[in-house]
Amino acid sequence: MVKIKPLTIKIPENTKVVIEGNVVKFDGAKGSTSQIVHGLIKVAINDGEIVIERTSDDKKTRALHGLVKALLTNAVIGVNSGFTKTLEMAGVGYKAVVAGDELTLSVGFSHPVKFTAPASISFAAAENKITVTGVDKHLVGQVAHSIRAVRPPEPYKGKGIKYQGERIRRKAGKAAAKTVGAK
Repeated sequence: MVKIKPLTIKIPENTKVVIEGNVVKFDGAKGSTSQIVHGLIKVAINDGEIVIERTSDDKKTRALHGLVKALLTNAVIGVNSGFTKTLEMAGVGYKAVVAGDELTLSVGFSHPVKFTAPASISFAAAENKITVTGVDKHLVGQVAHSIRAVRPPEPYKGKGIKYQGERIRRKAGKAAAKTVGAK
C-alpha cells in the first residue's frame, strides 16, 4: 500500500484559522466563514499550514480527503479575495437595480422580481450586468443560479439572464425551418 502524505494548505499572513472540534473557522480581509470537517479526516495547524490527514485508507476516506482539502482551500481563498459571479441580461427593457442588500429585476414580467442578499453576499448592477460577490463559493454560485432561473436565456432570440461568457446555442425557428425544407 502506498503511503499518502498529508495534504497541506498554506495560510496567508492576514488570515486567522481556528479549529474547534470538527469545525474550522476562518477570518480574513473579506469576512469570516466556517467549514465542518467529517470525523474520518483529521485537521491540524502546523507551521502556518493547515494539515489534512485521513484516518484510514478506505475508498470513502480517500474521497473525503480531497473534498475536505478543496472546501478548506475555497474557504481560505474566500476570506482573502472572495468569489464573484457575473450575470448578463439581454432583452429590451431588462434592468437591474440594487438598493442596499436588495436586487430588483425588471425582466419582462408584469411585476418586478426582488432578491434579498443572504448574509455575506453583496450585489452590484451596472448597465446590463449583475455581479454577485461573497466569501462562500457555494453560496455565491447558488444565489447567481437563483437569479438566472428567473429568466433563463431562450434559444431563439437569446433574451434572458445568462452567466458572463456562457454560450447559448441558438435555434433557427419556424421561418428558417420552412426555407430549408422547401423545394
